[in-house]
Amino acid sequence: MRPRARTVLTAVNGTTGAGLLLALATRTKIRRGPDGILIAENYRFKKPPASCFTIGSVIITKRSAEWLLDPRREKLLRHECRHASQYAALGPFFWPAYWIACIWSIMLTRSFGVRNYFEKAAGLADGNYPELEPLRPWVQRLLRKP
Repeated sequence: MRPRARTVLTAVNGTTGAGLLLALATRTKIRRGPDGILIAENYRFKKPPASCFTIGSVIITKRSAEWLLDPRREKLLRHECRHASQYAALGPFFWPAYWIACIWSIMLTRSFGVRNYFEKAAGLADGNYPELEPLRPWVQRLLRKP
């Protein structure tokens, strides 16, 4: 999705507003990132455990904006930008869809990312997720041929 379209859609559908509200409520500093992305830096809460997460066109990170914008983390930034595009497409429906995908993935593998459609579409490796995780024994039994 084109950056300008993503920025407009996430503004109109309210998800960027939600991201900004969380950023302001948690007293993070908001900086401009590339392609209409906003970066809320130095998020101090333990949940979620990831180094960064996205709400609308706002990437919230436990680190500094410079850390995320460093060329060594280009793939991670791209991963989070793909999530922003997912928010643009689904609006607030992204939240329940994402959490259903997390539950599905955990049911199958013990990892909320490996079998999660949204994490796979954003690029598992780019988001520092493992690409393979063994299926739980009950799933393996179901898949066995009689």
